[in-house]
Amino acid sequence: MNKFFSLNGKVALITGSYGYLGEIFVYSLASAGATVYANGRNQEKINNLIRKYPDLDIRAAKFDVNNLEETNQFVMNSSIKSLDILVNNAYSGKGGTISSANDEDYFSSYQITITATHNLTNIFLPFLKKAYKSNGDASVINVASMYGITVPDLSIYESEEETNPPFYGTSKAAMIHWTKYAAVEFGAYGIRFNSLSPGAFPNLEVQKNKKFIQKLSKKVPLDRIGQLDDLIGPILFLASKASNYITGENIVIDGGWTV
Repeated sequence: MNKFFSLNGKVALITGSYGYLGEIFVYSLASAGATVYANGRNQEKINNLIRKYPDLDIRAAKFDVNNLEETNQFVMNSSIKSLDILVNNAYSGKGGTISSANDEDYFSSYQITITATHNLTNIFLPFLKKAYKSNGDASVINVASMYGITVPDLSIYESEEETNPPFYGTSKAAMIHWTKYAAVEFGAYGIRFNSLSPGAFPNLEVQKNKKFIQKLSKKVPLDRIGQLDDLIGPILFLASKASNYITGENIVIDGGWTV
C-alpha cells in the first residue's frame, strides 16, 4: 500500500460500527493497518463483527453514544492512550414526512447526530491532540448524507413510513456545518475535521424492493445505487495522510445525484 494511505500504527474509533455503512468503515481502516475500536450498544453484534475479520485488529468499544456517563466510563477503562481517527457514524431513526413527524423524531435525530458527535469530540480531544503530536496527523470524520445538502424525491416512496424523513436531512445538514466549525476551531491543534455525504446507499433489506431500486438508480447519473466498496476510497483518504492538508470539507459520494 502507498505509504500515504497506510494506517499502520494508527488507532481509530468508529461509532455505529456494525451498521450497514459502519462495517465497511471498520473493514476499510483495519485493512489499511489501523487498530479499530468498533463501537455500538450491542456486545454480541460487535463480537460478530470481530469474528468476521479474524485477521484484522478490531476491538470492542461497547457504549451508548447518547449516554455521556457510559461513554466517559468506557474511556476511563479502555486501553486507548491516543486516538488518530474518530469516525462519527452512529444513527438510528425511522422514516416519515413533515406531516407525520413529531417533536421526538427531531430531538432523537439531532441527539445522536450532533450532540453525541459534540460530546465524543470533546471527550477524545486530548487523545486526538496526543496523536497529532506523535504522528503529525489526527482526523475526525463525520458521516453526513447527500440529504444534508438536497431533498429526497418524495414521489419515489410508496408510503410516508418509507420516506427519507425531514429530521434526518436537517440533522445531517447540521452535521456538515458543525464539521466546518470544528475544522476552524481545532485547526490550530492540527486536528482535521471533514464529513462524508453518501447517497444513495440503501441497505440490503431495502434492496430487495427491485422496483424502488430502479427508481433510485434513475436519479443517479452513473445509473446505479451506491455499493459499499464505493466508500472504501473516500474513508481511507480522509483517515490517512493522503488528505493531510484537507479540513472543513464535505465529500459527496452520490454517483452524481446532487449534480
